[in-house]
Amino acid sequence: MLKETFTVVRDLPRVREIVAILIRYGLGNLVQKLGLNKGIERASDALHLPGEHEIELLDPAVRVRQALEQLGPTFIKLGQVLATRVDMFTPDWIAEFEKLQSEVPPLDFAILLPELQQLLGDDPHAIFKALDPIPVGSASIAQVHRAQLQDGTEVVLKIRRPGIIPKIEADLRILRHVASLAEFEFPDLRRYQPVRIVDEFAKSLRRELNLSTEARNLERFVQNFAAHDEIEIPRIWWQWTGESLNVQSFIGGIAGNDLAQVDAAGMDRKVLAARGADAVLKMVLIDGYFHADPHPGNVKYLPGNRIAFLDFGMVGRLPRPRRDQIVDLLAALSQRDEHGILNVLLEWTGDTLVDETKLASDIADFMFNYENLPLKDVPFGHMLNDVAVIMRDHEITLPSDLTLLFKALITLEGLGRQLDPDFKMVPHLTPFVKEVILERLSPKAWLKTGKDNVFEAFSVLSGLPSDIGKLIKQARRGSLKVDLDLKRLDRFGSLLAKSANRLTMGIVTGALIIGSSIAMTIKTGPTLLGMPLLGFLGFVVALVNAIWLMFAIWASGKDER
Repeated sequence: MLKETFTVVRDLPRVREIVAILIRYGLGNLVQKLGLNKGIERASDALHLPGEHEIELLDPAVRVRQALEQLGPTFIKLGQVLATRVDMFTPDWIAEFEKLQSEVPPLDFAILLPELQQLLGDDPHAIFKALDPIPVGSASIAQVHRAQLQDGTEVVLKIRRPGIIPKIEADLRILRHVASLAEFEFPDLRRYQPVRIVDEFAKSLRRELNLSTEARNLERFVQNFAAHDEIEIPRIWWQWTGESLNVQSFIGGIAGNDLAQVDAAGMDRKVLAARGADAVLKMVLIDGYFHADPHPGNVKYLPGNRIAFLDFGMVGRLPRPRRDQIVDLLAALSQRDEHGILNVLLEWTGDTLVDETKLASDIADFMFNYENLPLKDVPFGHMLNDVAVIMRDHEITLPSDLTLLFKALITLEGLGRQLDPDFKMVPHLTPFVKEVILERLSPKAWLKTGKDNVFEAFSVLSGLPSDIGKLIKQARRGSLKVDLDLKRLDRFGSLLAKSANRLTMGIVTGALIIGSSIAMTIKTGPTLLGMPLLGFLGFVVALVNAIWLMFAIWASGKDER
């Protein structure tokens, strides 16, 4: 906490700026709850900025989106990441976050030229035959300029904006501090793990700031699509590519959102939609490495109904176990298998306690909405959104490596329908799912699984003597600890208490029977119906206890059924 305090003090000017913008957009309560207003004496000046009344009339989602735009590139990127969290936000919030764009006014090329010369190690005009000072794109992290190599090859130079790193690092420190406060102040947010989200966002953003990361991503996609002539991926010139500069091939063609030009060029929209869907599904289900944002701005259409994907700064990775879960979910969705969907969602619950009966009922209601639709007409994007709603209702947090995937698949279906109003995702999805399942069931896959299991078992057995030795040493030192998760033992404790009570009652009943039997042999003392009174009363009490005990055991068995 002391370290975080020093961080906030160091970043105090930026904190003041952030607080002022949040208050301006009607988020003063959030500022106060998080304690960000303490020691920021001028923050209240923002309360009297012009236009405040009009801002307060806006929907909360709109105000948050506008505030993020004002806060700059780090927060714009954060909003774009939050747009993928369909498990956390309702569609109206997602729609607002999707409006966040990284386009910013371009820097004068004269400002970039000295840094570009330093990065290239020579005069840019000596390296390139032509270099256009007018940018073809200007984002919050980098600016893009067209150029031509000496042999006439068209390339683009992606140049990171000078001085952007310190500001982004300050914003990331502040976000980490705010996330820690949010987890402490808002218990309902803890299940979403704000600190973990910020840490993952920071890791992703730092990767995006390093322009050589995109270059490595591009090379991998080039390899994955080497046998697919219908898909074009930019090539990299590594001799000029590094952390602050990325030189890649220029790809012309028609912008993904310019459908009029697509029609004018005589391209087949249905073919384009099918090829785009097949390419992304191959990335997801076969390669486990996919373009995380396949929206129209990152797609170009080329002659021959070919498709080019651009901007690989944000990619998703799916390890084999996660890919198997995705295949199981997609297969269950396409086949409308309620039990299959339930099994996958339960795998994603983690430590969250879920009412399985209620979850199964909600899944059944969800599938009922699509029961009479032919398989080819199932709106896949809507189904994924409905799954996200169920997850939100049951407080199931979508695993972080799947948030980009859900968003990519929903965006992909939207892109396909923009090209072809009759586009359906499920017919394209089914062959890939079948291919993966058949591969999973092949003798080669079984052999590999068996081999992996044998090696794992051998590794465990070979390490067993060492592990036992460590346990014995810890026991000797008195440092042996056993951690138990007691969350699911509450019912067990209750059952144990009931069993102890019944056992005690049984012992008392048995003692009464024995004592009463002895009392019956005593001829002196008061009698009732010709029998010793104490013995008779003991048998009566024992009978009542026995009846109660039998009823309790019967009722317990009925409850467990």
